[in-house]
Amino acid sequence: MRRSEDISNVHLGFQLAPMIDVVFVMMLFFMVMAGAVRSEREIRMAMPGIKTDNSLGTNVPPYDITIALTEDGTVTMNEEEFDAPADKRLPRLTTDLIKLKNDADAHGSKIFVIIQTENQVRYDRIMDVLNALAKAQITNFTFTIGEEET
Repeated sequence: MRRSEDISNVHLGFQLAPMIDVVFVMMLFFMVMAGAVRSEREIRMAMPGIKTDNSLGTNVPPYDITIALTEDGTVTMNEEEFDAPADKRLPRLTTDLIKLKNDADAHGSKIFVIIQTENQVRYDRIMDVLNALAKAQITNFTFTIGEEET
C-alpha cells in the first residue's frame, strides 16, 4: 500500500511544458491565418445621382426605368405593358429602350433600369428582357424579386 500512498500524495505542480506547446500552436495558427485575411480595398464607382453639365449650367437627371415581369410572361415598363407574353423577341420593348438610350445619350444622361420579377418568373423570360437591354446597349441594371413594397 505504500506505493498508492506515494502516488496520491505527489503534487506535480504547474506544468509549464504543455502550456508552452499550446501557446506555440495558437501562435502558428494565427500566423498562418494572417496571410489568408484579405485586406479591404477601395472600389471606385460612381453613385447614381444628378449629373451636372458645366457648359450649360443645368442639371440632367438620370432616366429611371422599372421593367416588371410577371409569372405569366407579361412584361411592363414603367407600368405600361409591352409585347405579347409569348413573344421572345420583345420588339416594342427593344425599340422603346433604343429610343430612350439614344435620347439619354443626346442629353448626356444615363439610364438606370430595375428589373422587378415575381417569385416564379421563368428564367428564359428574364433572358428575353436582358437581350432587349443588350440590343439597346443599356448596361446599368439591377434585379429585385417579389412584389414591390408600399
